[in-house]
Formats: sequence, C-alpha cells, structure tokens
Amino acid sequence: MDYGAALAFLDEHVNLEALIAATRATPPTLDRIAALMDLMGQPQRQYAVLHLTGTNGKTSTARMLTRILMTKGLSVGTFTSPDLHRVNERLAWNEEPITDEAFAEIINALASLESLMDERPSRFDLLTAAAFRWFADVAVDAAVVEVGLGGRWDATNVADGEVAVITSIGLDHTEFLGPTRRHVAGEKVGIVKPGSTLVLGEVDDEVRDILEGTPAAITWERERDFACLENRPAHLGRLLTLRTPTTEYEDVFLPLHGAHQGNNAVTALTAAEAFFGAPLERDVVAEAFAEVTSPGRLEVVGRRPLTILDGVKNPEGAAAAAAALAEEFSVVSQRVIVVGLLRGRDPAEVLQALDVGGAARVITCPAPSPRTVPPDELAAVARLLGAAAETAPSVAEAVARGLAAAGPDDLLFITGSQYVVGAARGLLVS
Repeated sequence: MDYGAALAFLDEHVNLEALIAATRATPPTLDRIAALMDLMGQPQRQYAVLHLTGTNGKTSTARMLTRILMTKGLSVGTFTSPDLHRVNERLAWNEEPITDEAFAEIINALASLESLMDERPSRFDLLTAAAFRWFADVAVDAAVVEVGLGGRWDATNVADGEVAVITSIGLDHTEFLGPTRRHVAGEKVGIVKPGSTLVLGEVDDEVRDILEGTPAAITWERERDFACLENRPAHLGRLLTLRTPTTEYEDVFLPLHGAHQGNNAVTALTAAEAFFGAPLERDVVAEAFAEVTSPGRLEVVGRRPLTILDGVKNPEGAAAAAAALAEEFSVVSQRVIVVGLLRGRDPAEVLQALDVGGAARVITCPAPSPRTVPPDELAAVARLLGAAAETAPSVAEAVARGLAAAGPDDLLFITGSQYVVGAARGLLVS
C-alpha cells in the first residue's frame, strides 16, 4: 500500500462526523479502538501520555507542551486534530509530521487487522491507532495527545494519561456532548484517570463540583494554583510572567498573538511541571516558549495588506480573536473579513463576537466540508449585524476578493472553520 492507497483506505471508512452523528441513536463506545489496541499489543502503554481536552485552546497548549518536553531533551510524539493541509500533520515526532512512507506502512498494517475485528473502525479510530502505533515504533519518551471530541468516548481515551489537561469548558458540539456546560464538563473529565494529575485551565462555580470530583490524585486550578500574572503585547508576540504551583517565571517571550495564549502557556507549563514532578530550569522555559509555533492561530501570513489567519469554531474563540485584533492590530485603516463556518454553532453568535458590523466588508464562503453553512445564509446573518456582506463560491475566490478589497494599510482577516483557514493558508503560505 502506497501513500495514495493509504488515503483511499481511510476515505472508505466512516469519518468522525458521521460516526458521532450516529451516536444519537447508538450508545457511544470505545470497543472499536480497544479492539485495535489489543490486536497491536497495546502500543499506547509503551510511553508516558499527557492527555488534553477542552473547548478552546487545546491545540496551542499541546504545541507548547510538546516544545517544553523537547527542550528538556525528550523524544515526543504529538497527536492533534484537525489538520490544516495534510492528514500527516496530525501525527508528529519532535514536531515533524509523519512521512508519507511511514504513514502508508502503518495504515497498511491496520488494514491487515480489520478483518479480525467485529466492528469496522472509524477513520478517527484508525488515525488514533496509527498515532499510538507509530509513537511506539519510534520509541518516544512521551506522547502529547489531543482529544478529537469530548473525552470520555473519544478514541484517544484508551490511553491513560499521567497528566490530564482540560483547557476550558464551553458550549460546543452540544448535539453530541449535551446541552449545558455541566454536560460538556462531564464528558471532558472522562479522560482523567486514577492517580493522575489534573490541570484545569478554567474553572467556574457552575461546573466546579464536576471538575473537582475526578479520580485524579492531584488537581491544580488556574488562578488558584497557577496563573498568568503579566501578559502584554510585545514585538511579534507576548511577554508573560507565569506562576506555577512551584515557581514564578518572569519575562517569558511567546511568539504568538492574543492575550488568551498567556493562559494556554501557563497551563502547558504547569502540565510539564506535573509531568516532571519539579520546577523547570528558567533557560529551558525561555527557550521552549520562544520557539513555539501554532499555524492557523492568529497567524500573520502577509504584511501589505496585513493578513491574519485564525480558526474559530464558537463564540468564545471568536471573542478572543476580536479582542486580540483590537489590542494588537488596531492601527490598521479598516478590516476586511473572509469567513466560512460549519453547522453546529449559531452563526449569529459567532459573527457578532467577531464584530463583523465594524468591518469595511465581509466576504462569506463555503468551508470545504459537507457540514458548511451556505455562504448566502452566512451573508444574510452578517447583514443583519450591520455588515456589508457578499458571497464567494470558494475559499480561493473569497481570498482573492479580500486581497483586492483590502488596501495596503488595511487588515484582511480570514477566519471561521479550520477547513477555511487551511485552504486559505495553502494559497498564502509557500
């Protein structure tokens, strides 16, 4: 099986969206992924696992945590989702995506096991199994594993994380996780295993009893046990002072935009301290954060006009993006917004949080997904919010119109679904 055949094999399987849609009528289960792990000899138990979930911030936090572990000299596997350009991005070893050859080899091995299973695995099951198998093959010291959806019934939950991280609790994927924040919290705490350390990036009274009632041996909460004490814009990023349960780290430069990244940073740093059971050397912390990247997260990809990509999937993420633009990029003459969203969220809430009414022009486009919100529907919502909105038939056309509409001193902001951001990034980043 070559790389193309491996991709075709994955496409033959039920994708994650279709699988979770089916759970409305079928109880969720880990049986498929557990069967794969049994057939492969439990590869996820051959290295330490740090397991992350959360409504927002988990991918950036995973990238920061990976970089810290690498700077400490560890060999690190990272499993994230979704990808921006190629599926290989989801599986990384020391931040390098899996090669086409290695990917094809592992998918071929999984294909040979499928006939031994009682139930056909989903595409996400296969990708999760591939990650766990590959990490064992290359003998990583630790794996940073991001949940695909929720936690309790996510395929990644066949791993037992020594450290569990919950970055935030918000109303997202409510059709699958439940209608309230308490339902969402109940699903996300499902990754917390007995004896682990739980690092909570966000806690409030509505869900406190759920987050504090886990089998973790130790629970650390942001603001109570750790905090981002200072968080201000700096050239090309943020300058932070981070307090963990053991230490205060001053003047830490993070080359990412948005004040919310300060909370992600201190959450990642605290998770690393939990893993090592000790404070980290200050030079390690400084070096690790200075080298963090997070493509598609308030990423500057052009200067004239200033062009920024940011994937947002819910009102909380949209509000964080709008706050970052107001704080760090307010000197632009005007804003042009390209946006495409997936169904499952209220478009009006997301667009309102993005402050589309204050933009000179809004160009809506379809996300490259069958779950896209139609551009004309999105444009109609934007007009109700006071925006001058038009539609484009594709991401490429929307980006081209945005570039034509934005003057050299303007801001072109491309946002919404990661599918939109990924397609735009493929056009703008060589």
